[in-house]
Amino acid sequence: MLWYVAFLLSATCHEAAHALAAKWGGDLTAYSFGQVSLNPAPHIQREPFGMVVMPWLSFLLGGWMMGWASAPYDPYWARRHTRRSGWMALAGPVANFILVIVAGVVIQTGLRTGTFLLPGSLGMSRLVEANGGIAGGFATFFSILFSLNLLLGTFNLIPFPPLDGFSVLNIVLPEGSAQKLMDFRDTLGPYMLLGMLVAWKVFDYVYVPIFSIALHILYPGEVFGR
Repeated sequence: MLWYVAFLLSATCHEAAHALAAKWGGDLTAYSFGQVSLNPAPHIQREPFGMVVMPWLSFLLGGWMMGWASAPYDPYWARRHTRRSGWMALAGPVANFILVIVAGVVIQTGLRTGTFLLPGSLGMSRLVEANGGIAGGFATFFSILFSLNLLLGTFNLIPFPPLDGFSVLNIVLPEGSAQKLMDFRDTLGPYMLLGMLVAWKVFDYVYVPIFSIALHILYPGEVFGR
């Protein structure tokens, strides 16, 4: 249940950030569906399989949760405002990294006050531990929140369609190049699943060093067993 609460919070913040950035940029599509909200209900209603079934299925099969959600947007608006659409795409991963920072601050605060303890070895759900009770639950929850959002934010920034990182390129590309990039994405259709699979393979090489860097920032000078 701690995994699922962390997943719901992470996915909801990610999609709400997309929806809010789109609203600020002039596209009210997601806002009209109630997705500028930290209430997970409208996000679950839009993607019930990705938000409910897949997380529990992946947890039962692999011991951690994965899934998906989505925020609708006006493609004509994205065509007219390529840079705004790029910022909309970037907003989701930024929300995940903000949750990483929040979880990191809570973990460090717990360590400094003696509520949390350093574990002998690390895992996605065990960055800190506590002597049971409510503190133990919080230690597990914020460990998951830190690890899961670092994973989500990093994975979504890989520049392969349909991931956010592909559309983030619109921020830096000239208008003509951004339009061609969007044309390319539109031609892929069902083949975008292939981009997801390629991104997952690339992610194997990207995430391990990023996770290591994050741990060195979280625990400067500490050495952990494997």
